[in-house]
Amino acid sequence: MGKMWIANLPPEATDDEIDEFLQKYGFPSFDSIERVPGDGSRPAAILDYPSLTDDLLRRLQPRVNDVAWREKKLFVSVGLPSRPEPK
Repeated sequence: MGKMWIANLPPEATDDEIDEFLQKYGFPSFDSIERVPGDGSRPAAILDYPSLTDDLLRRLQPRVNDVAWREKKLFVSVGLPSRPEPK
């Protein structure tokens, strides 16, 4: 299962609008989306693609990374950001 992280989403963008935007750039529909809470300045989401591998998502990722959408420059990475191990 592939996972993709998108940061700096427009705060008003709905899940369906995000899906439509990505489909315009050749992505299939994601299976699920998890909104990542934050301070509101740079909303993010984690998208699940059960039928795609991380490798395939890495090939698609440049199509939308650093693309401006609704006056927001998107930051896209494949997989989940690493978190430090708890002590």
